[in-house]
Amino acid sequence: MNVLILGSGAREHTMAWKLSQSPQNPTLFVAPGNAGTASLATNLPLSVTDFGGIAQAVHQNNIELVLVGPEDPLVLGISDYFAADPQLANVPVIGPNKTAAQLEGSKQYAKEFLIRHGIPTAAYAAFTADTLAEGQAFLTTLKAPYVLKADGLAAGKGVLILSDLAEAQSALAEMLVDQKFGAASQTVVIEEFLSGIELSCFVLTDGHSYKVLPTAKDYKRIGEGDTGLNTGGMGAISPVPFADEAFMDKVHQRVVIPTVEGLKKDGITYVGFIFIGLIKVGDDPMVIEYNVRMGDPETEVVLPRIKTDLLTLLHATGQGTLHEVALEIDTRTATTVMAVAGGYPEAYEKGHPITGIDQVKEALVFQAGTAQKGDQVCTNGGRVLAVTAFGADYRQALAESYRGLSHISFQDMYFRKDLGFDL
Repeated sequence: MNVLILGSGAREHTMAWKLSQSPQNPTLFVAPGNAGTASLATNLPLSVTDFGGIAQAVHQNNIELVLVGPEDPLVLGISDYFAADPQLANVPVIGPNKTAAQLEGSKQYAKEFLIRHGIPTAAYAAFTADTLAEGQAFLTTLKAPYVLKADGLAAGKGVLILSDLAEAQSALAEMLVDQKFGAASQTVVIEEFLSGIELSCFVLTDGHSYKVLPTAKDYKRIGEGDTGLNTGGMGAISPVPFADEAFMDKVHQRVVIPTVEGLKKDGITYVGFIFIGLIKVGDDPMVIEYNVRMGDPETEVVLPRIKTDLLTLLHATGQGTLHEVALEIDTRTATTVMAVAGGYPEAYEKGHPITGIDQVKEALVFQAGTAQKGDQVCTNGGRVLAVTAFGADYRQALAESYRGLSHISFQDMYFRKDLGFDL
């Protein structure tokens, strides 16, 4: 089977690595890919939102399945684009249609869905520039800290948590009037702050049946002790130690089932991954957000723990026969630590040579922001590499991830040394 993966990060490298292990021996293509995917697949120099170019590549390479990594093509409607073209309609796209993708594309849409289907989530209200005064007044009714979320996609940077009321009111004006996050903050959702510990739950669904994949916990902030600016993710751990059987039963009954059934009630056939961002408040799960694809760096710890052939799972998802496939999970813990460029998530340099990847024997190295220059792999992004390892528990797995990182070097390389500090 010929498979096309859309994306260029460590998530897509992990997907390509997992698919390359399939006994079905698929031929893989990645658009646009990176230096890591180039060793497993044919990289295609295409933007993930160039639907015309992607369609042409599908025809030229006899692609039989498309796996979508990032959110942008889903929110822009790539699944609908394929469904509307008679020559593409028979090629399964693993990723929801444009309507369903609003679960990630619009915070307000997601909150309305959660409330409509009785799924536990924080109280909220949504405001625009025209209702700025009402929004600032609404903030006075809440207790600090104050949570402000840009409604649209803001590359993971559209959420502000502020402790001072005046600062929160000023930030709301910056978002709505000054368009701090561009079109993404034309509407801003203000939520009550929930105190607890976060984790993520992943579901794969064919629109009828579903499989619950391993849980993961990621670490977003650049600084140790979860300080400093938000990033795309500095590492992850799976499974989450505090998500025991009793808690996960609550997640299943109160969140997963109502989500899948809610999509059906709303007339939405959802094909692909549902990423449910949760917070454990006391002993109860509450939903912070939905994403409509796998997370990054969560993919780097979730997929390596899936023992079932990924191609079989994805093919069944596309064919609506997921219920026929048994999901088998590795009981070991997986951890991944992200090595990033100096200065990230603000200004950083590209083009620095990376050494030592081939020296790593105790871990898996998934490449993110990398590019091949002649014989040399060089940095080409803020998040550069994810080093994934297994262990009997998260401490043992992290020790192996850090041991793997000790072999790798590039100028101004930085990684967090405290992952798991809150577990």
